[in-house]
Amino acid sequence: MKFWQVDAFTKEPFKGNPAAVFVLEDALTDSLMQNIAIEMNLSETAFILLRKGQTPLLRWFTPTFEIDLCGHATLASAHTYLSEVFPGTDRVTFSTRWVGDLTVERIGDAYRMDFPVREGKKLGIEEVPDFVLEGLSEDRPVEAYKARDLMLVYEDVDAVRKMQPDFNKLAAYKDFIIVTASNGDKYDFISRFFCADDGIAEDPVTGSAHCTLAPYWAGRLGKKAMTAYQASQRGGILKLDLKDDRLFITGDAVTVFSGEMSTHVYG
Repeated sequence: MKFWQVDAFTKEPFKGNPAAVFVLEDALTDSLMQNIAIEMNLSETAFILLRKGQTPLLRWFTPTFEIDLCGHATLASAHTYLSEVFPGTDRVTFSTRWVGDLTVERIGDAYRMDFPVREGKKLGIEEVPDFVLEGLSEDRPVEAYKARDLMLVYEDVDAVRKMQPDFNKLAAYKDFIIVTASNGDKYDFISRFFCADDGIAEDPVTGSAHCTLAPYWAGRLGKKAMTAYQASQRGGILKLDLKDDRLFITGDAVTVFSGEMSTHVYG
């Protein structure tokens, strides 16, 4: 069973967000896929199940559970599928368990993903637990929204860039947290993504978070085509194009290494 490790949303190795991609000819049990994800110890490990006469099935596992949608691991999976499994092809549609079909197209050296929009419901700041706000920063957000993830908007871009969360405090909060601010310079906005309860405290670049970020910033900035930067230590660039209830996310990917799982583990 072959696998590849791909850095997504970057052209450079050791930047962006790494994902492991396993290509399967036969289905694995959920427990085995979860154990593999624990072993890989990345924010997501993706599994592509090849199915004769059907679109491939794509699933994503964090070190602790199967997630409903993952951007960087979809990008990594498309890069692997189109470069390693079926080189020379430029388009793949993955079936998924929770979000329907996801189509990814090669555009030059990059990949364009068709994702669902997940617009957040506005919350009052007082509805966000105090320990979350205190665990993030002394600066207070000016707006809060909730979709799958909690999104907190800050006025000061440096508050987001320099944020040093107390992950011991944040571990008590079971949902993922997006923090964001307008950059007003090279990028339209920046963000960071915290998942203290998930084994990986900060996700380096989170495509799925932009399904909530993009509609907010499109409304605030008055534009539907945007360039975003996720300001983690590794960093990553996402080009966004919002069209009705779909978000097209374009990013680069680079393979770092490949390998094979020992047959005695799964045979």
